[in-house]
Formats: sequence, C-alpha cells, structure tokens
Amino acid sequence: MRLSSLEILGIFLGATAGIGIFLMISGLLWPRKERPTSGSHTSRLSTSLNETALQLGMKPSVIVALAAVLAVIGGATAWAVTGVSALSVVIAFTAASLPWMFAASRRARAKRTLRNQWPDVVDALISAIRSGSNIPDAVISLAGFSSKAVSVPAALFAQDYKVSGNFELAALDLKARWANPNGDRIIETLRLGRELGGTEITTVLGSLGSHLRAESALRQEVEARQGWIRLAARIGVMAPWIVLLLLSTRPEAAQAYNSASGVVVILVGLAVSLLAYKIMTAVGYLPDEKRWLA
Repeated sequence: MRLSSLEILGIFLGATAGIGIFLMISGLLWPRKERPTSGSHTSRLSTSLNETALQLGMKPSVIVALAAVLAVIGGATAWAVTGVSALSVVIAFTAASLPWMFAASRRARAKRTLRNQWPDVVDALISAIRSGSNIPDAVISLAGFSSKAVSVPAALFAQDYKVSGNFELAALDLKARWANPNGDRIIETLRLGRELGGTEITTVLGSLGSHLRAESALRQEVEARQGWIRLAARIGVMAPWIVLLLLSTRPEAAQAYNSASGVVVILVGLAVSLLAYKIMTAVGYLPDEKRWLA
C-alpha cells in the first residue's frame, strides 16, 4: 500500500516534532557533564561501592558478594516461576541493585535527620557561650552531641585545637569534615564572632538558628507535597512489571515472551520504564543547597 504525499508529509512533521520535543527535555534529563578522563568510570564505580559499603557497615567485597547472591536468587526464582529468560535477567539485575537502593534510602534519611538537627547545634553553641565558655570550648562541647555526624568531627576539632592552639585552622578542618552548607554557615559565623569580638555572637547565632529552623520546616513541607510524585513514579514503574510477571506464569505467555519478538518487547518496555521513571523523578527532584562558603 503506497502512501500519499500528504501522509508522508504528516509522518515527517510528526517525527520532526517528536525529535524536537525530545531534544528540548534532554537538557533537563541529562545535563551536560565534563568529558570523563581515562579510568573515571572505574573510580566512579569504586566510589559508589565504597559509599554503599560505608552506609551499610559492610566491606566492599561483602557488598559485591551480596549483590551476586541476590541476583542469582532473583533470577533463579523468576526463571522457576515464569520460565522467561529475558524477564529473569531483568529481575536478576534489579535484585542485584537492592543494596545500592537501600543505601541510597538510608543516606537520604540520614541527610534529612541531620538537616533538622542543625538548629539544635546552634542552640547548643548559644547555651555553651552564655554559660561562660569561649567559642573554641563551645565548639568542643559539641563532641557530646547526639548525632555522630556532628559529634565525631567536633571531637576531632578538639584534638586539633589542643595540639595546634590555632582556632582558624581547626575550624576550617571542622568545616571540611562536616561538609554541609549549614555547618559552613555556623563555622563562618563563629570565625567572624571570634575575629571581631563583642557580645553579639549569641544574637547572631540565634538569628541563624531561627533561619535554619524555618528553612528546614519549609523544605519538609515541599518534600511532603512532592512525595506523591516519587510514589507515583515507583508505582508506575512497578505495575507493568508485576502484570508481566503474572502473565508470564501462563505457559502460552511464557512461550511468546521467550521468542525474539517477546525479548524485544521486554527490552523496549524496560527502556520506556527507565525513561519514564527518570522524567518523573526529575519533575519531583528538589536540589540540595550548594556549599557557597565551602
């Protein structure tokens, strides 16, 4: 069946419009990055593995072994239930990525918890200064803070300050260990107060604490309102695969999905699912604050 010139023109215009829309949103989905140098992919994978191992409290070799075991269990279970090879491979890779997903979830939860604790850190500093402690001793008192992300660097600050007696260098090292925008603000406020002197340091810290508390409350509200977007993205990705898994339990469906066309359908569905999830998470993404005072 031959196509008319109008039909060919319509197909061409539709394809052109589709490519244009894809190019418009590609900048949001895949921002431009620097060209990786030789070995950067290996170092990136190594860094991701080390961060996951640190978050889960395991050795990197244990993480790799755990991922391999999960992949074998997931793939073997899917193969035993469905008998579809392509679907079994997809489930095996998904099961292997569970340690990274769990570590990312714990990392995000710890980041939210730490963000809510910075106003309490400011309150602790104000209480220590008002009780008669100088600024270095007030910072050293944070070694007894409940959060290890705050107390451990503060304890190292105490060691550095006792050895060198230089507050500036110890404070800069503490700021690097905290590696947090709110921590940078606190350190710079303390450095400025120690350099200029005066009795207004508690007032300035109080204003900073109020600002951090209001900022944390606002961010929590925004994250709560955008939570449905992330939930919808997860449900939208999982639902088709659950249906596919249920359909594959039937012998005739398993036979169809084991064919060449069935494998193509599964791979195309995987690509579409990943692209849709990427778009949904990009819509609901709330960027972290940058360390302008790093």
